[in-house]
Parts: sequence; structure tokens; C-alpha cells
Amino acid sequence: MQAQSIDQVQTMLSAQGYVCGRALATVVFLSLKLGRPLFLEGEAGVGKTEIAKALAASLGRRLIRLQCYEGLDAASAVYEWNFAAQMVAIRTAEAAGGADRAALQSELFSADYLVERPLLQAMRPDEHGAPVLLIDELDRTDEPFEAFLLEALSDFQVTIPELGTIQAPEPPIVVLTSNRTREVHDALKRRCLYHWVDYPDFTREVEILQARAPEASAQLSREIVAFVQALRTEDLFKKPGVAETIDWANCLLALDVIALSPEVIADTLGAILKYQDDIARLHGSEAKRLLDQARASLDAA
Repeated sequence: MQAQSIDQVQTMLSAQGYVCGRALATVVFLSLKLGRPLFLEGEAGVGKTEIAKALAASLGRRLIRLQCYEGLDAASAVYEWNFAAQMVAIRTAEAAGGADRAALQSELFSADYLVERPLLQAMRPDEHGAPVLLIDELDRTDEPFEAFLLEALSDFQVTIPELGTIQAPEPPIVVLTSNRTREVHDALKRRCLYHWVDYPDFTREVEILQARAPEASAQLSREIVAFVQALRTEDLFKKPGVAETIDWANCLLALDVIALSPEVIADTLGAILKYQDDIARLHGSEAKRLLDQARASLDAA
């Protein structure tokens, strides 16, 4: 299934439980239409990774994820040789005696001993169509890896010295994400369509929560979102994202909570706050103050 309009993109994603605004749906539609990589920046937990998952599911494509980390290099992202299997083959040939060195070397560096990593996997043909390649948390890598990606994303090909150049028969659908712990180079951004994924407004976050935690009552969903949005106005080390809103709702449902209270909030803060200093700030009267603030905003709406 291919999206023919922006509205259809929203419908496709919504069917996978991903609720997004028109601005994000527009840039996704253009990325699919023009075959351009999509670069998403935003705070952790706002749904950048989930959009790649929703896209793959709605289009019926394979999702290939490259999780970035400090020290990631091109070899780890593209391919590795299965050294253990190669050593077994060498010892077997030596034990048999009279091995042809040239033939053995050719065999050892053939596709049989190649371990494909995400970038190479994304270049392979697929009967269901080009896969969705998620390059997640690119900001965790360093500039040399970014420079390598410039070529890979421009030509959609990778080179393996022993086997030659492998080019994708159909360019993969590429989604790159960054939590902006550092700036990604402009040269890479220029090759992509860009969108900043912000925290949703109250109405959209309620829609997201109802899609991802439908067992929650409408009133409880509104209370949860109002409290989390009030929490985001505080001076916290790490503000809760939409992912934490959903996690908290599921925790409350597991506890059969039907309405928020300061006691329930204190008992479940670990679902929405991940740093002890932030949790300590919300104990006692602070939780009640924020809950009163949240309920006042609901009454005023």
C-alpha cells in the first residue's frame, strides 16, 4: 500500500496506533513521494522511533533498525566476516591436506561467510518492496560515521572490498532520528527532509493515549495527560515524553486506578520520571499541587 495523499498518510499511521498532526504527515508523505530520507529530531520519547515502526507496518515492509552508539563504525553498520566459521574452514582444509590456497581464500571471503549488518541488509532486494531503514539516535555516533552515511544515503550502495559494490535495486525508505544531544552535520541534514517532533498538545496527546491505552476511561486519560503536561512545565532533569505517558497509563490500569490521587502518583512516579532528583521533587505537597493545577486546567477547558 502506498500513500496517495497527506490525509491517507494520517489514516495509515492512525491504523497502527500512531496519531500525528498534519505537519508531520506532510513531511512523511513527501519523503515517500520523493524518495528522500526523513530526519526527525526531538526530545526522547516523543515518537520518533515509533513512526518508522508504524510506517513499516502500514506499508507491509520489513523494518531494519540500526541502533547507533558511540564508537559505531562503518564495518559494524554494514558487514562483518564470520571469523569463527572461517577458522573452522581453514583448520578443516589443513587437516584434509593439499588445500588450494587461492581457492580457499576465495571461499573464505564469499557470501557464505558474510554477516550482514543493517545497512547492507537494507540494500538487498525484498519481495515485499524496499524495507524501512531506521537509523536510530544518530547523535550518539561521531562525525566519521556521519561522513560515511553521506555516501551511503546519496547512492544507496555499499562497497565490500572482497565482493565489490552492492547497490540497492530500490532505495530503502530511510528514517533517521536524533535526540539532539549534539548537532548533526548540515551536509547530512541537506540530504534529508527535516521535521522537529515536539511534545503534542493536550488534545492530540489524549488521542494518542486513547489509541495506545484504549482500556483507560476518557476521564482518567484526560487526568493523566493534564498531569503529565503540568509536569513538563517544571524544571526537571528529564521531562516525560509521550512514551512515559503511555507507560504510566498502563501501570495505572494494572493497579485498577480509576482516578489520580497524590498517593497513587507518589507510588508510580518511576513510570514517568527516570531520575531520583526529579522523583524526590514530586514527593509530598508537590504532587498534590500539580494534580490540583492539572484538574484546574481541565475544569477551565
